[in-house]
Amino acid sequence: MILVTPDRIAAVMSLPSIPHSFAELDELVSHGLPKNALKASVAHVCRSGEERKRLLHRIVPEATYKRRRERLTAEESARAERLARIYATALYVWDSEDDARAFLNTPHSMLRGETPLDVSLTELGARRVEELLWKLYHGIAA
Repeated sequence: MILVTPDRIAAVMSLPSIPHSFAELDELVSHGLPKNALKASVAHVCRSGEERKRLLHRIVPEATYKRRRERLTAEESARAERLARIYATALYVWDSEDDARAFLNTPHSMLRGETPLDVSLTELGARRVEELLWKLYHGIAA
């Protein structure tokens, strides 16, 4: 059973074309997402403009981002999708944008005191955060 569907992930990124399967989402990512997909994901996760700017440039360096005309590379798109997926999962678990954002930006003991957002910047880290979120959702001691 898939709880966080491709269309929920796409909604976080404000994609104009809504994928109906992970295969479709993967195809969109591999062809490069619009720059605005990353911007939309970052806007959901961060509270202030300065936080947004810092996170965006951690994912794609500032000079590189400025050089991109309309589309991100496949690798940059994968990072944008990962951020959107983590946010969509947190939103599903907490059922509140504010609570999801707070969870992602608050250090957690099960992540060695790091924030879920920082940990999720790598694919393996994102899997750890997703595992933690599902444990919380199912009431398993996290």
